[in-house]
Amino acid sequence: MGDTLEFNEIYQEVKGSWNDGRLRFSKQNVVYKSSKTGKVDSIPASELSLAQWRRVCLGHGIKLGTSAGHIYKYDGFRDTDFERISEFFKANYKVELTEKDMCVKGWNWGTAKFSGPLLSFDINDSTAFEIPLSNVSQCATGKNEVTLEFHQNDDTEVSLMEVRFYVPPSQADERQDPVEAFAQNVLSKADVIQATGDAVCIFKELQCLTPRGRYDIRIYPTFLHLHGKTFDYKIPYTTVLRLFLLPHKDQRQMFFVISLDPPIKQGQTRYHFLILLFSKEENINLTLNMSEDEVERRFEGKLSKNMSGSLYEMVSRVMKALVNRKITVPGNFQGHSGAQCITCSYKASSGLLYPLERGFIYVHKPPVHLRFEEISCVNFARGTTTTRSFDFEIETKQGNQYTFSSIEREEYGKLFDFVNAKKLNIKNRGFKEGMKGKIDEYSDSDDDQHDAYLERMKAEGKIREEGNDSDESDGGSGEYDSNASASDSSEEGDESENESAKKKKAKKPKVVKEKKERKPRKEKKQKDAGGPKRPMSAYMLWLNSSRERIKSENPGISITEISKKAGEMWRQLGKDEKEEWETKAGEAKRQYDKAKKEYTERPQLKLFCFVFLLLLFVLTQSF
Repeated sequence: MGDTLEFNEIYQEVKGSWNDGRLRFSKQNVVYKSSKTGKVDSIPASELSLAQWRRVCLGHGIKLGTSAGHIYKYDGFRDTDFERISEFFKANYKVELTEKDMCVKGWNWGTAKFSGPLLSFDINDSTAFEIPLSNVSQCATGKNEVTLEFHQNDDTEVSLMEVRFYVPPSQADERQDPVEAFAQNVLSKADVIQATGDAVCIFKELQCLTPRGRYDIRIYPTFLHLHGKTFDYKIPYTTVLRLFLLPHKDQRQMFFVISLDPPIKQGQTRYHFLILLFSKEENINLTLNMSEDEVERRFEGKLSKNMSGSLYEMVSRVMKALVNRKITVPGNFQGHSGAQCITCSYKASSGLLYPLERGFIYVHKPPVHLRFEEISCVNFARGTTTTRSFDFEIETKQGNQYTFSSIEREEYGKLFDFVNAKKLNIKNRGFKEGMKGKIDEYSDSDDDQHDAYLERMKAEGKIREEGNDSDESDGGSGEYDSNASASDSSEEGDESENESAKKKKAKKPKVVKEKKERKPRKEKKQKDAGGPKRPMSAYMLWLNSSRERIKSENPGISITEISKKAGEMWRQLGKDEKEEWETKAGEAKRQYDKAKKEYTERPQLKLFCFVFLLLLFVLTQSF
């Protein structure tokens, strides 16, 4: 038997739905990687305490329990996999894989048992169903009744939202109400966030791009509390997937991006990313609401009680220590302007595309994060509106396509070299054999051999200590020509060969053609200053009403970029929205026609009056 067992198309239960991924059993740990989010769950072999083989909906499944009380369920195994997995568990984990039968009688009367984070409903010592208490959002009690409400899962078409249990009165212990005891057992493990106690620290009036507004961020030991003028959000640290720290193109601001799964909700709107915008010049002195011994014991030197520095650095340090995840920063990519991002548009909104070491991220509206491992191919397409720009298309393995348009032509070489170096499949060039390197399929998408954020913080600290005495010189790396340059050079060679071949041919006698007389140009009609002004089109009426909104949503945007962005937004408008402005344009056209008719008839009336007066004068003189 080998050192590892690997299984593809294995499903993990998450809030009542099955998410597919890959599962690997090794001597050191059990690793599961989700295909949807790229999140990696690792269970050390020393912590495994329970392993059950059960017949479930998609075939056969495994239920694993740890000494810390965590439960993991995997589904999608075949009947023939039992012997291999059982022998592997005995040999490496010293845990026996036991077969457990589920109750399928359909009875609704049984015994409720609380075992760690699970509530199991048993009938004759056989489990009918299990409820992970971490999925419970609220617990309400009534007379002999307990109601459990669950978090909604957006990935499923149908979600279980409520379950009611009838709890009969107990004759054994009259001092304790069985309903209250049942509810307390549920609430002790339920995911009900309550802001009890003092916050570790508070950041006042931070600018948030999604959800938009200014929020006070209160940092608690287990969750993050966003307090705004209209809405409040409570975000458990367990829902944080990744952290990003991205410099703005103007080099004066910083984005701090928090990736969330499941997302925070407001009505029907889902926010998968929390994006904060900071100014680099804004500093803060931060004092944690904990004693120095508590800070040292809890954070192990990652934080100190009193800290000072840039506001974005303090927020990122605190979040990194509490969430216990690395902060992803841009890698070695540098665009044409020297920035680590590319200006582009996505869905008629202008933003910034950051090429990372293991993916792409676009900020900010709407935010998009694409990992290299979920990308099928990329494509460089010619711009639809002008030849000065091009489009960058990304197609995922799930069939989704993301188009980032209006990228400056000067960025093409840098972006092409980056994609080529990362060995991504370029669609319009074709896939070359041997380009794909060996990739660790169970590594996290933002894990790297070194912590780029930590190295950058150390470098900045070293520069501060030296007092900026030494000037850093960046070693220039030789750029290699892309396929585009090679094709250009080949075309030039072909043209030179054609020209030399033409010269060798005998020259034909020139035939002098008689020059045709040019027709005189028609003089343009001069505009009548006193006439009515021509009406505006539906697009111009819409642009005049939307110009201020475009400026507010895109601070610092130039006049030419406003016109370009407005054109993209107008094309995205629906038929009903355009019909409103076309109606207004039609009404303006009718008013113009009426005014023009009155204006053209006015000189004829004046001429008639003049002729009439002249005739009257002649008649009076004759008599």
